[in-house]
Amino acid sequence: QVQLVESGGGLVQAGGSLRLSCVLSGRTFTRDAMAWFRQAPGKEREFVGHIIWSSSRTYYTDSVKGRFTISRDNAKNTVALQMNRLKSEDTAVYYCAAKQGPPATSWNEYDYWGQGTQVTVSS
Repeated sequence: QVQLVESGGGLVQAGGSLRLSCVLSGRTFTRDAMAWFRQAPGKEREFVGHIIWSSSRTYYTDSVKGRFTISRDNAKNTVALQMNRLKSEDTAVYYCAAKQGPPATSWNEYDYWGQGTQVTVSS
């Protein structure tokens, strides 16, 4: 059974940092793409960034470029989202997701999802 379990969310002041982790289990992810999405209250789920597991190549949505970094740890089967210089508009539930094959920016192309972790940025 495939499982993605996020952790690391919390409350932080604007300008601060948080690091989210997503532990993966139940399948081999070496040919997969992993992504982070977020969803704020009353808004649609939004793409944050993705990483190709095999190459560690990353891509980010414009609003987080230069502030967020996605990385993966093959030995720990973990994907991380380092968030720096956080803003109030980054407040959302953050989800990690996985899909087979090439990466995508649409949430409905991802096969596996974590349960989400809340990030709240106070201004």
